[in-house]
Amino acid sequence: MRAVVQRVNNATLTVEGDIKGQIDGGLLVYIGVGLEDGDADIDWLIRKIIGMRIFSDDAGKMNLSVQDIGGSILVVSQFTLYASTKKGNRPSYLNSAKPDQAIPLYNTFVERLKQVIHTETGIFGADMQITYTNDGPVTILIDTKEKE
Repeated sequence: MRAVVQRVNNATLTVEGDIKGQIDGGLLVYIGVGLEDGDADIDWLIRKIIGMRIFSDDAGKMNLSVQDIGGSILVVSQFTLYASTKKGNRPSYLNSAKPDQAIPLYNTFVERLKQVIHTETGIFGADMQITYTNDGPVTILIDTKEKE
């Protein structure tokens, strides 16, 4: 699985003009599911996201996690995180899992995340509009196959 994690002051996700997810302070997380992803990727990624110390403490040092600050997470499905731009100008998405594989893994990710922190989501596969105020900015890329 791949994730783009952004520290935000607020984020709102709408579908066809209706608000489907909204947070004040926390993380905006874009999630992509790859062909080789499975249950172990979900657990590792959740631990990494909720434990990342990317919020400032009283000394101004990034030393607190989203849980430490009482923040929330807005999760957005994002198959384009698996885009390959190796050849030509049109990205290839061959490494992105098809919906029959991706949807169950995405739903499991969201349900497990909801067990440990307030989590909002959009609608898998929908045309979504996301507005947010990036804080910092702080943007972290995570790939469960790289584990860097």
